[in-house]
Amino acid sequence: MSLLWVVPFGLMAGSAIGFIGAMMGIGGGMIAIPGFGLLLNMEQQLAQGTALILVLPAVSLSVRQYHLKSPIDTRLAIYGALGAVSSTWIGAHLALGLDPVLLRRSFAVFLFFLALFYVWQSLGYLSVRKRLGMDFGRWQALTLGALTGVLGGFFGVGGAILSVPILTALFGLSQTKAQGLALSMIIPGSTIALFTYALAGQVNWTVGISLAIGSMLTVPLGVKFAHHLPEKQLRLAFSVLLFATVPLLLLR
Repeated sequence: MSLLWVVPFGLMAGSAIGFIGAMMGIGGGMIAIPGFGLLLNMEQQLAQGTALILVLPAVSLSVRQYHLKSPIDTRLAIYGALGAVSSTWIGAHLALGLDPVLLRRSFAVFLFFLALFYVWQSLGYLSVRKRLGMDFGRWQALTLGALTGVLGGFFGVGGAILSVPILTALFGLSQTKAQGLALSMIIPGSTIALFTYALAGQVNWTVGISLAIGSMLTVPLGVKFAHHLPEKQLRLAFSVLLFATVPLLLLR
């Protein structure tokens, strides 16, 4: 694989992924993983490990931008991060021992049902918080961090992809508030996941670093765009992205 081809393509693709990932509050791994499989013929574990190189700097910069727009509750972010740290290795270890085809199909199924959840929420059929009066405190943050840490390690996308709909549906946070908090919770766990995948030799550093550099150029613009979109449109756009990702995974 020639560097003359990989690096320029990685920078361009990373710029697009960084913008979309920051706008949707997902870090970009969900977009990169099926692309690695289709375009670079990577097995699922290698795709997930490589995507984590992209995720970490993009998420870190996204958190800073979200915090500048609307301050993130640092105390809750720390509790969520502690929960994720305690469980991310478990998910990553399970994924590394799984058949790549089964892992990819599991990821596709997970994204499909998550997309349905977003559509349901966007159309106004979800009002759990109004019925239960749930508040988001430190123990809820710790529990959510642990749950999403397992999934983030298993699928290599960071737990924000699941944290955001939970924070908005169960605890009533606005979409952008939830995205900023969810992203801040996954940084330590994603670091552990990357370390675990790297030790297993499931990381392509050249591809990952090229994408990471490209993504950092457009993250601020993505966050700015997220704050200008109505919440309903932002959620529906995310659900469309999820539905589009499912067939890409299955085609691979």
